[in-house]
Amino acid sequence: MNLTRTAFGTWNGGRFMHFGEQLDETQFLDLIRHSYEQGIRTFVSSDVYGAGRADSMLGEALKDAPRDSYCLVGLLGHDFYGGVRAGAKGYPRFTEPGLREPSDYSSYLKMACEKSLERCQASHFDLVMLHNPDVTGYTSETVWDGLRELKQLGLTQRLGLAPGPANGFTLDIIDCFEKFGADIDWAMLILNPFEPWPGTLALPAAKKHDIDVIARVVDYGGIFHDDVKPGHHFRDGDHRTYRGPDWIEHGCEKLEKLRPIAEKHGLTMLQLASFWDLAQDSVKSVVPTLVQEAYEGAKPINDKVAELAGLPETNPLTPEDIAFINSIGDNTGCMKLKGASERHIGTDPRPDEWAIRDELLAVAGRWNLGNSWAW
Repeated sequence: MNLTRTAFGTWNGGRFMHFGEQLDETQFLDLIRHSYEQGIRTFVSSDVYGAGRADSMLGEALKDAPRDSYCLVGLLGHDFYGGVRAGAKGYPRFTEPGLREPSDYSSYLKMACEKSLERCQASHFDLVMLHNPDVTGYTSETVWDGLRELKQLGLTQRLGLAPGPANGFTLDIIDCFEKFGADIDWAMLILNPFEPWPGTLALPAAKKHDIDVIARVVDYGGIFHDDVKPGHHFRDGDHRTYRGPDWIEHGCEKLEKLRPIAEKHGLTMLQLASFWDLAQDSVKSVVPTLVQEAYEGAKPINDKVAELAGLPETNPLTPEDIAFINSIGDNTGCMKLKGASERHIGTDPRPDEWAIRDELLAVAGRWNLGNSWAW
């Protein structure tokens, strides 16, 4: 089964990532089941969330659902089996020097995939995505040999790329599409009406290489759920506190400018954001973050599931609507981006940032992205 227009991620509900009110185990299982009952049919999990616990809970929640009634997406890439967690930075990538030699990449991926499937109570994934790769993951033929082997073994039907965790990696993504596009069925990109940059820069390359895109952070940190308002207080540790000052106020100001479009078409603000994403070239699925905000009177998370599941069949947004949304949401150059950058000095790459290479500047030239890449 291929991915459907709407998807559920096991990072929802703050259970395995810090945002909003953390659902307890029973609430989280109920949330997954409620999403399935509402009609969501794509479920995305990463093996590293909760060091396997997210997989196990997804498998438990869906154990009575026919396997051919939903699409199962697994993300692999962080080694929590042999790696040591580095605080908030999380577990290292399996390609980190010191953990294993390149000759062992394939055996690691096979082991990690099989264990993830066992926890999910499934015999195969419909899609396996390389999760938050380092520079080796983007460029190594050996890594992609290991991913191809998963497909050959029947452990997955499709392969994909899921960059992150922060925004950026644009040149790395396009370069990866050019190198391994024949193997890549899906890519997961941060994309929403208030963060079109830099995600949209990779869309022409995705289209050229026949790669479908699943958009994440569709909700823009909860702004499009319409219950994060000016003065909103985040709990300690909420991962949205990394955003710049006044982003809520500015986001809400822009949201009000878009509200007449949503009302004209009978859409919620989340549905408006989802349809904007789905109107972009190659975007075929949306996986917003579903948050139970931690204040009395906040919108219930099950209502957010219903909004996503109830996305109308036909996209009502007109070209004029899209152009207006684009004029409001343009965020070009608003942040420092991760991945290859002229800002990075030195030869030793960090897990999420590394030096630019001449071949990536050539990529930028081929795709009319400028001669300088210092974001």
